Order: sequence, then C-alpha cells, then structure tokens
Amino acid sequence: MQQLTPQLLDAVLDIAHRAGEHLKAFYAKSVEIKIKADHTPVTEADLFISQFVIEQLQQLTPHIPIISEENCNIPLEERAQWQEYWLIDPLDGTQQFIDRTDQFSVVIALVQQNRPVLGVIHAPILHKTYYAMANYGAYLNEHNQLTQLHICKKLAQSNRLRITIGTSNNEKIRQMVKPAYQIDFIQYGSSSLKAGLVAEGKADCYIRLGDTGEWDTAAAEVLLAELGGKIVDLQFVPLSYNQRQHFINPYFMAVGEGEFNWQTVFNLD
Repeated sequence: MQQLTPQLLDAVLDIAHRAGEHLKAFYAKSVEIKIKADHTPVTEADLFISQFVIEQLQQLTPHIPIISEENCNIPLEERAQWQEYWLIDPLDGTQQFIDRTDQFSVVIALVQQNRPVLGVIHAPILHKTYYAMANYGAYLNEHNQLTQLHICKKLAQSNRLRITIGTSNNEKIRQMVKPAYQIDFIQYGSSSLKAGLVAEGKADCYIRLGDTGEWDTAAAEVLLAELGGKIVDLQFVPLSYNQRQHFINPYFMAVGEGEFNWQTVFNLD
C-alpha cells in the first residue's frame, strides 16, 4: 500500500498544476467537441489531459492502477482485487469549459481499500487549488496564498441554509428543505468546485440531483472529511467506491458539518 506522505501529495499537486497549464492552452483556442454515449460532451482537452495525467501517475507510482473518466472500461471482477488505485477526472466541468465560465477543474484522488484518502482539485483559470490527505488537513491555495481550511459555522444557530447547486433543480431542492429554513442558492460550476465552496464555509451543503461519477466526488470526500464534513446519499448513507459494475453515484449531498443532524433540515421521505 502506498504510504501517504507530504512528498506524495506535492508530486500529485505538481501533476495537477502541469495538467492545468495544458488546460489553459486548450481554453485559449477552439476545441473539438463530441457527444458521448451518455449524452454528455467530451472535448479534445478532456482526452489529452486524461492521457497526460495517466502517464504522469504511472511514472510516479508504477504499481498503482488508474481509472479516468475517459478510460474506465475495466470490469468489476478485475477492479475488485485492487487494494488501491488512482481515480481522476481530467476535466471536471466540461460543459463549464465549453461555456467559458472558468469554473472547471482537474481532479485527482487516491483511493485505498475503497475509501478516498488523498485528493487534489485544481481550477487553473480561477487560480484555486484545494487539496487534502487523510489525517493531514485540508488546504486551499488561491492566487499563491495558502490557507488551511476550517469549517466553523454552526448551522444549528441559524435558520438560513446556503446551498450550492448547478443550473437546475432549484424547486425540487426547495421542496426538500423544511419550512423552518430560509434558502440562499449559490449557483456554481463543476461538481468538485461546488464541494470546494462547502469546504471553504461559503456554502452549508451541495445537493446534486443528477448523475455524477465516482471521479466527481472522490477528492471532495477527502477534502470534506478532513474538515468534519461528509458526502452521503439522500438516505444519509455514505457513497461507495469501486464496489459496483458502474461508476454512477446516487443523488447526494455534500455537507460541511458532518455531526449535524441533517434529518432535521430535509424532508427526504
């Protein structure tokens, strides 16, 4: 099993930043766009960054297998034997990349014994990098200013709920929240960056009522766990990794205060 060290984390941060430089080059020009079988877009940037990160991780840790969103046709029978693996989303927020919102990221996570233990989320245009490692803490480097993150808001002392979301489902989410709470919606970009807002304490939770992949949440799991937060499905069950034939997550919520009784906030019956 790969030892979790600051040196390993620094090496992954370096890979993410170099991938981000490549992404910036693609962002500065017109890119080819195709539609995948699941009706989501993929660009030449996704495919190039995927190959780049895979090659760099293979050099760093030749013994650890790799799953990328763009290279994931590996049967469960083979994956089930893995004690650890890298899980990457080369371009989290492809639609945001296409729409030129700047709100997209390179995401790299290390999963050991079916739990994410190291995560990097790098948004090159925003100059923001979130990163965390089990029992190491969670950090944000923004415009070369490094901050250790701490979630300090006590939701129990407020009736305002700040929920970060994508571009739709506002009304469905509003119906999930009990009347005692007022809602402030924060519309933002890629899945990992919405979880980043929760990690920063700028949102109380991120609710996703739509398909995502395990590569969308793995790095965020580490980030939030190091702050006392968590990601759970709508029955408050933790997400699973590498335990199903497919990689599609259930609908979920990412919360900053993991110990808070969220069942007092949401109607999920």
